[in-house]
Amino acid sequence: MNVDLTGARWFKSSRSESGSQCVEVAFLDGGQIGVRDSKNPTGPALVFTPGEWEAFTAGVNDGEFDRP
Repeated sequence: MNVDLTGARWFKSSRSESGSQCVEVAFLDGGQIGVRDSKNPTGPALVFTPGEWEAFTAGVNDGEFDRP
């Protein structure tokens, strides 16, 4: 799937420290969600459907990805 990210408005979490390296998220046309590495803004990005994003964020909130 090729998605044009040229006009995407990327943002970091409000909990990110200034100048720190983290992920950025953009809400794209058609409801898709883009995720990229803030230290490589011209590099590749992951693109999720709304359902995939909801499943991922629900897993994060439920602790599914916590380290043992």
